[in-house]
Amino acid sequence: MKKTIFALLCLLIASSALLAQSERQFKVDKRYLNIPVNDDRESLSLTFSAKGVEPLDVNVWIAAGEPMYWVFKDLTPYMGKTLTLKYEGDAADLDKLCLADTIMGQSTIYKEKYRPQFHFTTRRGWNNDPNGMVYYDGEYHLYYQHNPYSRHWGNMHWGHAVSRDLVHWEEFDDVLFPDEMGTMFSGSGVVDENNTSGFGTRKNPPLVFAYTTHGEWQKQNIAYSLDHGRTLIKYKGNPVVDSHEAARSHETRDPRLLWYGGKDGHWVMALFERDGNSFYTSDDLKTWTYQSHLPGFDECPDLFCLPVDGDKNNVKWVTLGAAGVYMIGDFDGKTFTPESGRHQYTAGSFYAAQTFSNTPDGRCIQIGWGRISHPGMAFNSQMQLPTELTLRTTRDGIRLASNPVLEVKTLLDRKFTADKAMSVEDVNKALVQFTDPDQGLHIKATVKLDAACYTAFKMNDKPFFEYNPSFGLFNDRFYSTEDIYGLEFPIEIFIDRTGVEIFIDNGLFSWSDQLYCDSDSRLFTFEGWAATINNMVIDTVNSIW
Repeated sequence: MKKTIFALLCLLIASSALLAQSERQFKVDKRYLNIPVNDDRESLSLTFSAKGVEPLDVNVWIAAGEPMYWVFKDLTPYMGKTLTLKYEGDAADLDKLCLADTIMGQSTIYKEKYRPQFHFTTRRGWNNDPNGMVYYDGEYHLYYQHNPYSRHWGNMHWGHAVSRDLVHWEEFDDVLFPDEMGTMFSGSGVVDENNTSGFGTRKNPPLVFAYTTHGEWQKQNIAYSLDHGRTLIKYKGNPVVDSHEAARSHETRDPRLLWYGGKDGHWVMALFERDGNSFYTSDDLKTWTYQSHLPGFDECPDLFCLPVDGDKNNVKWVTLGAAGVYMIGDFDGKTFTPESGRHQYTAGSFYAAQTFSNTPDGRCIQIGWGRISHPGMAFNSQMQLPTELTLRTTRDGIRLASNPVLEVKTLLDRKFTADKAMSVEDVNKALVQFTDPDQGLHIKATVKLDAACYTAFKMNDKPFFEYNPSFGLFNDRFYSTEDIYGLEFPIEIFIDRTGVEIFIDNGLFSWSDQLYCDSDSRLFTFEGWAATINNMVIDTVNSIW
């Protein structure tokens, strides 16, 4: 009996502790609230509330002692207001939060040991899928899944960065925040040039974004911006699509918007539902009608059309999913009709890519999430290099190719050019000078094999590129080269501090993976007993920061 009473008392005490809530209130006169983090602690709820600002409830891992790292909350929307913080945990934790006009550790941002130097990374926290990618008035907008409060997944917001040249990025404050419908999952953005939504005017067309809220089930919503994408206003009529019952699944997410047809066209939404991509249509971006479904894809759909071999009179449509699997066919504005089976153009850490809408030169430009870890850093994951997508006729039919955008060349400094075919020994002599683990590197060449022998590029004796022609395997993934015998192919390699991207056969297949050096130097080597390298160039890659 005593044991039972004791157990009940313990339970009551524990329950009281869980229900206890600490509170701190202050007038905001500084821009940032800096938060010390220890990922080993239990995450607890922290609520921000102020008059005229949408309430925000997030989970935080406030450090008890010395923090692993610091994160921050930009308080610009609260400036001059009285901010109330309500916290599930001990009031002493709230006293560790620090108001300041600078980010804690700001002087070291972009200079950290494992900070990629030419791939976009967020200043603090976790990032994954690119979202809302749209070009408008000289700016490329990259929104992305963001947890500002930890280097791990959670608290999904939309982060925001802007570039004028696709390589240098400026990070702005988050634009979409969790609300009563759930956290902010992936979506897309368009320029509503004709103001079909009524959110703006013809002279000041709105940027309109579709996004998923992840709550009890997933719903599709829209938001708009009238200030060049700096702030997003959620539509009061949300959700605009709630299809979980019709789709027989709570997995309905990642809406991709595009305009189909000419002046009298309509909007299309490609949406992941259950086992593939569904297609909806709308005249105003608010009211949507289901049209058709294409099975065989998993999350983050995209849909676009491209000329074959640059011929504008021969256009094909492409739809794809997060894993780099795609179909080529025809799309009539309502239904996608495949012309062949499923193909894959990329593998490895590359995932959940999205193409920009409204590009000024008509290029189909894509950015993917790089599932790359950054050990010991206050940030995690990255964006991969922007690439241009094209359709090319190959010996196996029409295929999708992905190559780094031309703007990337502005970062390159030529260090080595070969004027002859190079043996393995020649290649290794050329590579031996590039030992600085902080220096980005670009290698471009044609690999030629005189026998079906294994060949590899290695860093500190660990392979990051392997090819076994006997099995047709590039890094354990099958790919049939344009050379029917598989013994000659062009290759392009980009090496950053923590990752590598490899483009084979002029982008018909690509591979990316984690690659970081935990020593003071690195040694690149090439091997292959019957291999030669032709047309080799080596560049260092300058930092974008």
